[in-house]
Amino acid sequence: MQHVTNRRSVTIAVMVATFLTAMDSTVVSTAMPTIVSDLGGIRLISWVFAVYLLSSAVTAPIWGKLADLFGRKGVFQIGTAIFLLGSILSGASGNMDQLIAFRAFQGIGAGAVFPITLTIIGDLYELKERAKIQGLFSAIWGIAGILGPLVGGFFVDALSWRWIFYINIPVGLVSMFLIALYLQERFEKRKHHIDYAGAVTFSVAMTALLYALLSGGQQLAWDSVIEISLFIVAAMLLVIFIWVEKKSPEPMLPLRLFALRAISISNVASFLASGVLIGITVYLPLWIQGILGHSATNAGLTLTPMSIGWPIGATICGRIMFRLNPRWSAVLGSLMLTVGGIWLATVGATTPYIDLVVIMLVLGFGFGFALTVFTVLVQSAVGWQMRGAATASNQFVRSLGQTIGVVFFGSWFNAQLAHPLAATAQTPALSASRTVDALNRLVNPQFAQHLPTALLVELRGVLAGALHNVFVIMAVLSVACFLFVFVLPSRFSDASEGSAGGSQQTAPTPEVGGA
Repeated sequence: MQHVTNRRSVTIAVMVATFLTAMDSTVVSTAMPTIVSDLGGIRLISWVFAVYLLSSAVTAPIWGKLADLFGRKGVFQIGTAIFLLGSILSGASGNMDQLIAFRAFQGIGAGAVFPITLTIIGDLYELKERAKIQGLFSAIWGIAGILGPLVGGFFVDALSWRWIFYINIPVGLVSMFLIALYLQERFEKRKHHIDYAGAVTFSVAMTALLYALLSGGQQLAWDSVIEISLFIVAAMLLVIFIWVEKKSPEPMLPLRLFALRAISISNVASFLASGVLIGITVYLPLWIQGILGHSATNAGLTLTPMSIGWPIGATICGRIMFRLNPRWSAVLGSLMLTVGGIWLATVGATTPYIDLVVIMLVLGFGFGFALTVFTVLVQSAVGWQMRGAATASNQFVRSLGQTIGVVFFGSWFNAQLAHPLAATAQTPALSASRTVDALNRLVNPQFAQHLPTALLVELRGVLAGALHNVFVIMAVLSVACFLFVFVLPSRFSDASEGSAGGSQQTAPTPEVGGA
C-alpha cells in the first residue's frame, strides 16, 4: 500500500493536468468558426472565452485557500472533476447560450487545476529544484501552444468539434488517478474556520467588476444605469471584503500576503505582462491576415515562435536565477519583453515577415524568463499553509490582467477605428455599414482579394493605424513591467517552515518518496 508520495508519479500527474488546461484555449480557438456555423450566434463568440476566463479568475483564490485548509489532494480532485463535467456539458451543447453557460462552469474547475498543480510542485520540491521544474512546466505550455491548433483542426476535420471537449475526459481521469494513488498527505485533524463571507463578497464583487468591463461599450453603454450600478456594487463589496478579511481568523485571501514585497511586486508585474500577452494573442493575427494578407493558418503559426521561446526562457531561468538572484533574473526577462514590445510597436506594412517571427521569439523568451521568477518568488515568500493562497493570488492577477487587457485594448482599438472608418464611409457608393462589412472581409484573405484595389489599400491603412496604436500601448505596459521588477527583493526567502505573518499552525505535509 502506498504510504509516501511518489514524487515522479505526482509530477507526471500535475504535468498532465497542466497540459489539459493549457490546451483548452488554443483548441477552442481553432474550432470556434465551425462551432459558430453549427450552433449560430456569431455575436456571442467573445463570451465563450470571456466567461471561462471570468469564472476561473474569480474562483482561483477560493480554491487556493481551500487547498491550504484541507490539503491539495482532495481540492484538486474536486476541481478537476468540475472541469471534466463542464467539458462533457460543453461538448453536448445544443446552442451558443448553453455553450457559454457550460464554459463558465468549466472555468470554475479550471480555477482550481492550474494554481493547485503549481502549489503541489511547490510542496514537493526544494527551492532550487522548484525553479528548474517550473521551466519544465513552461515547456508544457509551449508544447500545448504548438499542438493546440493542430489537435483542434484534426478533431474538427476528422471527427466533430464536440471532441475538443470530450478528449479532456480520459486525460483528466489519468491525472486524477495518479494523484489519488501517489500523493499522500498527513493531517493534524482540527476544526477549520471557513471564510464564507469572504468567498461570497469576493466572488460577487469580481463577477460584477469583470462583467461590467466585458460588457462596457458592447452590450451596455459605459454611461448606462446598469453599467454604473455594476461598478458601484463591485466597489462596495470589495470594501466589505477587505473588512471581512481583516476580521476573519482564517481569511480566504490573507491581506498580509500583499504586505510581502516579493508577492505584491511579482503580482503587479504579472498583471502587466499578462496584459501584453493577451494583446499579442488577439491582435497580432489581425495584422498578419488583415495587413499582410496571409492565411489564418499563417497567423496562428506566427505565434508559434513565442510558444518555442517561452519554455527555452523558463528552462534557462530555472538554472541560472540563483546565480543572478531573482531581481536581476526578472530584469533580464522583462528587458526581453520591453525589447519585443517596442520592436512590435515599430512594425509597418512593409516590415519583413521574418521580423515578426523574431519578435515573437524574443517575447516568448521574456515571458518564460520573467513569469518563472515571479512564480518561484511568490511561493518562496510563504510557508505551506499560505502557499496555495499565494500561488492562486498570482494566477488570479494574471487572469485579471488578461481580462482587463482585452477589454481595454478592444475599446481602444474600436475608438481608433471610428473616425477613419467614418471618413472612408463618405466615399461615393459606400455606406457606413458597407464600410464595416468591407473591414470584416479584409481580415479574411479569401474575401479581401475581391475588394476594389483602392478600397483595399485605404482599409489596410485604417486597420494598420488602429493596430499600431494598440501595439504602442502594449509597449508601454512592457516598459512599466520592466521598471517594476527593479523593486523586487534581491534574494529568495524560502519560508518553508512557516507562513506569512509568522503563523505556526501545523500543516498537512506530503510524505515524499521515490525519485
